[in-house]
Amino acid sequence: MVSNYILENKTYASEIRNAVLIVHGEKAHSLYFGQDAFKLLKGDNKEFLLVKDATHCDLYDGGVNHDKIPFDKIEGFIKKNI
Repeated sequence: MVSNYILENKTYASEIRNAVLIVHGEKAHSLYFGQDAFKLLKGDNKEFLLVKDATHCDLYDGGVNHDKIPFDKIEGFIKKNI
């Protein structure tokens, strides 16, 4: 997992050249983790995607209405950067 790598190896975070997309739910208890990891990244091919009203688990199962996973934004990031 990229974010674990970044936080454990802060010295090298600015050296990551490949595209990074960090997706977090607005209501996730671990939101600070993704925000901290994102702050360490350098370059214009990095993106932080905050999903409104989503918890951590909503991004695994899509939430109660199965509408929380932003597939269109994830697909757009992949198409732009890969």
